Amino acid sequence: MAGLVSEGCVVLKKGEGRTVKAGGAWIFDNEIAQTEGDFSDGEIISVRDFDGFFMGYGFYNSHSKIRVRMLSRWRKEPVDEAFLYERVKNAWEYRKRVIDTSSCRVIFGEADWLPGLVVDKYEDVLVVQSLALGIDRLKGLILEDLRDILKKDGISVRGIYERSDAPVRRKEGMAPVKGFIGDPFDVRVPITENGVRYIVDVAEGQKTGFFLDQKLNRRAVQPLARGLKVLDCFTHMGTFALNAGLGGAREVTGLDISEFAIEEARENARLNHLDGRVKFRVANVLDELPKLASAGESYDMVILDPPAFTKSREATKNAIRGYREINRAGLRLVRDGGFLVTCSCSHFMTQELFTKTIAEAAGSVHRRLRQIEFRTQAPDHPILWGADDSYYLKFYIFQSCVEK
Repeated sequence: MAGLVSEGCVVLKKGEGRTVKAGGAWIFDNEIAQTEGDFSDGEIISVRDFDGFFMGYGFYNSHSKIRVRMLSRWRKEPVDEAFLYERVKNAWEYRKRVIDTSSCRVIFGEADWLPGLVVDKYEDVLVVQSLALGIDRLKGLILEDLRDILKKDGISVRGIYERSDAPVRRKEGMAPVKGFIGDPFDVRVPITENGVRYIVDVAEGQKTGFFLDQKLNRRAVQPLARGLKVLDCFTHMGTFALNAGLGGAREVTGLDISEFAIEEARENARLNHLDGRVKFRVANVLDELPKLASAGESYDMVILDPPAFTKSREATKNAIRGYREINRAGLRLVRDGGFLVTCSCSHFMTQELFTKTIAEAAGSVHRRLRQIEFRTQAPDHPILWGADDSYYLKFYIFQSCVEK
């Protein structure tokens, strides 16, 4: 086969491949009846159903439970360098249509039909995260394509940093990797989002350095926060807190367990001349919220943006308890008529489950909730129907009223 596709083939068991047939991107090891041809891990192979029906092309990896990551569904479309260039170009053109591209996610893995690859753009710096063997072998070519495409729009890439340091790479038979791709540069990158200025440390910050997926959700807090006393929990780099401050909050407190994150948040507050009204301190939020309630503290707005309480289906029950408790504790601190902003970034905590958990938390502290907004991740993190893992962020804003 011409292009990048090997002569190998995977044949599905009868009755399997339901996820892929519904538009998903993964084929698991227990769905495969047999392999045909000579090929090695990381190569692009064709996929057939049990009856010989052609289903597409994908990356194969015998080390992974996700045995095949689908790349294309079209037999007549050659998977070659021109194909990859077009995929990258389409990803960038989509971002230009849906989001402010000064800093954004340019490639979002399966949702851009480039499975296992994430590329974030922070002004003139790219940060890449490669989590699958097949795409890892092509990342150099894809990044060069992206450089060229951005250059045609007048954007000169100053440098690329790799943050493929997630432990999940080991499930693909790959060691974690972190460092410069090409010439070194200053890894502390200044960006502006929603009018808020930040310094993003692409080498030491979480994930790729910053959580771009909450961009529009952070902006939603700005007008609501005017004149309010705000508590921002799990503040990380101070993102929600600073948006509240820029929106005119009279007093903002941000809490995070990480000293590194708090120092970054304080620097960002100074950068925006908000350090007089927006303060940060190191605290374990799970311990601190009950202490604040016992001390008689109350707030006009409480923001809860915790890390994922579960990264597996098996741990979901414990996660439900965690989300219920954190929302219960947060609601206790919201004055009557104040606002609760609450999020879940766990794919396994579905919208239905998260909504039910919040309702249980509100009922247990005798609060009635009036929903103001429901949102998901920003559109540069598109949700691909059929690929459930691409939908992970749930974001609510409520008004909280004491039951009377």
